[in-house]
Amino acid sequence: MNEIKIYQELNKIFKKVFNDSNLIITPKMSAKDVEAWDSLSNIRMIVAVEAKFKIRFSVIEISNLKNVAQFVKVIQKYVSKKKT
Repeated sequence: MNEIKIYQELNKIFKKVFNDSNLIITPKMSAKDVEAWDSLSNIRMIVAVEAKFKIRFSVIEISNLKNVAQFVKVIQKYVSKKKT
């Protein structure tokens, strides 16, 4: 799965989790940019992403994420591993 497709799928998840049909994610977007992004919604988002992409993040990976671009890179790493 390429980066563009990951962004598209993530955007769908973000819209649903944050209950905002107008939300458009960007690479530099972080929790401080989305009013509804709190600790509970963060967990819901992680769980939704793991289910969608059929992957499992480590606690360290999640705690090191600073923005959407980093999130996409981690997802891409797991998705590319599944192909091999």
